[in-house]
Amino acid sequence: MKNSRLLSVIVTLCFLCLSFPSIGQKNTAFKPGEELTFKVSYGFLNAAEAKMVVDPKVTSLNNRPTYKMDVFGSTLGVFKLFKVNDNWGSYIDTVRMIPHKSYRHIEEGSYRKHEHVFFDHQKKNAHVKLFDRENREVVSTKDYTVPANVQDIVSGFYYLRTMDLSKLKKGETILLTGFFDKEVYNLRMVFQGKETIDTNLGKFETFKLSPIIPKNKLFRGEQPVTVWVSNDQNKIPLKIKAKLMVGSLDMEVMEVKGLRNN
Repeated sequence: MKNSRLLSVIVTLCFLCLSFPSIGQKNTAFKPGEELTFKVSYGFLNAAEAKMVVDPKVTSLNNRPTYKMDVFGSTLGVFKLFKVNDNWGSYIDTVRMIPHKSYRHIEEGSYRKHEHVFFDHQKKNAHVKLFDRENREVVSTKDYTVPANVQDIVSGFYYLRTMDLSKLKKGETILLTGFFDKEVYNLRMVFQGKETIDTNLGKFETFKLSPIIPKNKLFRGEQPVTVWVSNDQNKIPLKIKAKLMVGSLDMEVMEVKGLRNN
């Protein structure tokens, strides 16, 4: 795997690990106009920047009000030699917190991928459209059977923030269900307890969570990824750490704007 693809896959999997099954949780954690900026480090090197943006306007889709969410990822410094410029997005129901549509626009070196996914939660169907390299013409379509109220890679990230994590007990395991890259993922997330950490934004008490990931060639150990979420009304994912086969990758929030709760 090329280094550009490796970096993108790792960042993608970190977000995927946040996909929870949806039960119509009320959102009191974020609002339109919020922006979260993360630094991605590989060892001592700044490898990439990730930005998560909630569009300032509520969009109507399928006659439902939705949040338009975007995640942007791009390489930095010496890693620009392996240029990555990616955009994941999702239209999420403002009431039920489930996705109606998601999309990916991937630019990694010479590699390109443009994909739209349309969710029909009543029919338990995900309709995937793949576009050509220039993102102009549809080159293939396919339908996939998915669980009711399944999350996508972006919506799961935000749905996590609407959950009442205070009810979790240390060692408790939660089932994770999400649809990504033509597959339904059923993972388990273990609550590791509370931990106070120092960040660029200050000191926070956090909820510490670790997904159990099947053995693969990217990560090492049974629980190679750890996520720290702030124990406050905003529930910001402050830090993500991934143990790789060679070295480790860290994501840490660097800047926040437009928080719902100050």
